Formats: sequence, structure tokens, C-alpha cells
Amino acid sequence: MLVWIVRPNVINTHAQIEQIVSWSYKARKDGLLRLEDEIDTLTDPFTQKALQLLVDGNDNETIQNMLELEINVKENRDYQAARIFEAMGGYAPTIGILGAVIGLIHVMQNLANPELLGAGIATAFVATIYGVASANLIFLPIANKLKTHVFAESQLKEMIALGVGAIAKGENPKNIELKLSAYLFESDPKERGA
Repeated sequence: MLVWIVRPNVINTHAQIEQIVSWSYKARKDGLLRLEDEIDTLTDPFTQKALQLLVDGNDNETIQNMLELEINVKENRDYQAARIFEAMGGYAPTIGILGAVIGLIHVMQNLANPELLGAGIATAFVATIYGVASANLIFLPIANKLKTHVFAESQLKEMIALGVGAIAKGENPKNIELKLSAYLFESDPKERGA
């Protein structure tokens, strides 16, 4: 997941909604089995699974239950990675303080040599700075970025599950589009298609 820090997966909610709505039109016009050709063109395993469940003739409730289980398991596993960085951010200042204490103990051993005191004290406090800086500039921002990405991916998967379930129920494609548009961010006019 560290790759997500530098190069996160691109999440295009608008394109995904358009794809689900097009599946809905195709299923309404030609039947669910016509969607089988679409499965091989998909690159995302979750979306492939959702569409396969639909083509196999499962009802809305079965599709929702199976996909929700997968969403929850993956979300919990991915949040664990973020929690590791969060824990590192919590421990880093403590380790920095320990470094300072050990450095000051070393300074105390050299009280007889005043020329070594300044360098020893400076080294002791640098350990504290490293601990606090690494927590607040590296570990905690990484944890927050990972959490944000995990949340966005979970939202996208929930939207896919909802859309595929709506197709299974035979809902009107326009209603499906309206329902799924709730997942678009208000602050981003590109996402709304404006």
C-alpha cells in the first residue's frame, strides 16, 4: 500500500456510474446474459465479480450480501496498514524522548569534561526533534492519506454493489443513475459532469 502514498489509484466515480447505467440499459433491452461479454473487458476484480453475480441470475439481496462481505473484509485489512503508520506516529516521539534521556545520561557521565557537554546535550535534543518530526511529518500524514484512500475505494465499491443490485431488481436506468449520483462529490464540478 505504500505505492498509494506516491501514486494512488485513480478513482473515476463518474465513469463508473456511466458504465453501470449502460449495463442497465443493455440488461433491460437484451437481458442479463448480454452482459456476460462485458466481464472480460473489466480490469477490476471486484467489478468483474459483481457483474458475474448479476449475470448468474442472483437476486439483489444475494448480490448485496456477497459484495458487502468482500468490501468489509478488504476495508478492514487496508485500515490495518494505515493503523501501523498511525502507531508508528504515536511511538516515534517516545523513542525520540528515550534518545534524549540516553543522550543526557551520556552527558552526565562526562561532567568532568565541560568541552563535551555542549555536543552531548545537542545530540540528546536532536533525538527528540527526530522523533517528533518523523511522527508529524512522515508517519501520521501517511496514515491519514492511506485512510482517505481506503475510504474512497470502499465508497466506490459500495456504489458498484448498489448499482448492480439495482440492475438485478430491474430498476429504471434513469433511477439508477440518480441513485448513484449521490456518490459524486459536490465540491468537484467535473465529477458532476458540469
